[in-house]
Amino acid sequence: MALIENKKNEKPVIDTTNLKLAQSDSYNALLRGNNEWVERKLKEDGDFFKNLAKGQHPQVLWIGCSDSRVPANEVTGTKAGEVFVHRNIANVCVHSDMNMLSVLDYAVNVLKVKHVIVAGHYGCGGVAAAMSNKQFGLIDNWLRHIKDVYRLHSHELDRITDETQRQNRLVELNVSEQVYNLCKTSIIQNAWMERNDLEVHGWVIDLGTGLVKDIKVSSSSPHNLGYVYELDSIEAVASH
Repeated sequence: MALIENKKNEKPVIDTTNLKLAQSDSYNALLRGNNEWVERKLKEDGDFFKNLAKGQHPQVLWIGCSDSRVPANEVTGTKAGEVFVHRNIANVCVHSDMNMLSVLDYAVNVLKVKHVIVAGHYGCGGVAAAMSNKQFGLIDNWLRHIKDVYRLHSHELDRITDETQRQNRLVELNVSEQVYNLCKTSIIQNAWMERNDLEVHGWVIDLGTGLVKDIKVSSSSPHNLGYVYELDSIEAVASH
């Protein structure tokens, strides 16, 4: 940006020409990228888009962080149509989030996915923000869910003196708690009553290596939730 002298008002006027050009370039780059992607796909398979338009049959629901560095398909080496995706700040799964629940319900009951994966990542900005005492605005209400995870595990986290290690451990614990939250939903529990091929998993992505860490919290039944969370079938409730 440059300042242009305005003698009449004796106030400088900001020249935004260069800024607008830069914005236009970054936007147009997306359109060019789309055209190049289409050309590349058609060279690989002339029927790619015809087949893609026929429908989707993903085996996996990915609930990940909105961070631009962790796209589900690239991380897993999968193709379009193979992973159903929901993303939010710090991959949080709470029972009051109708957006997440709607995606979960569609994936589990319509698409009949076999795996639900909560995918966090080291270096998560949302987790780092939740560990601080700063105010960031509206997002503070969302970050409170991560602060709750810290409170639940403060006896372990407070003993970790290295800040990076403590943040990484909170990333792992956050994924674990979100897996637990998913398993408590009626959507997952009702699906478990109907079929035995649905599992919920927790992953953490290391941005420094690109590798995924399975944090070993996979679940395929409600039996480890605690009796207060384990739901009866709808039929059983009706009979009462």
